[in-house]
Amino acid sequence: MTEALKLKNQLCHRFYTVSNAFTRAYRPLLKKLDITYPQYVVMMGLWEESGITIQSLVNVTKIDPGAMTLILKKLEAKGYVEVKKGEEDKRTRFVHLTEKGKQAEVDAADIPQQLICKVDNLEWEEAKKMIALIDKLSDGLESAIC
Repeated sequence: MTEALKLKNQLCHRFYTVSNAFTRAYRPLLKKLDITYPQYVVMMGLWEESGITIQSLVNVTKIDPGAMTLILKKLEAKGYVEVKKGEEDKRTRFVHLTEKGKQAEVDAADIPQQLICKVDNLEWEEAKKMIALIDKLSDGLESAIC
């Protein structure tokens, strides 16, 4: 086996394992809201701006449009959001937070701090550098596949 094929040398495998670890770490924190991590990501996007199109929400969250449809249906069934047809173009759908969805922002306010408190071996400055590097990598990969 060549060194290039070993798991220990794969950057992509690191992201896979970190993604799974994040999902598991968020699970107990999101239990009080009865939402999954992908649903939480959508809610964070809507807490930044409610009343946006589904396409805008896809762009903000980077969630696949097909997955977004399923997530929105579940959030709508839980009473967090309403999806409404556009008045000018009935094909365009807008996502609005309900009162319950707005209250969820208050209820979730301490979740980021709770998660960071669980990660005691990473300093905030390191995290900020990592965010910048991951954004750079993501942009590079997006450019390569377009």
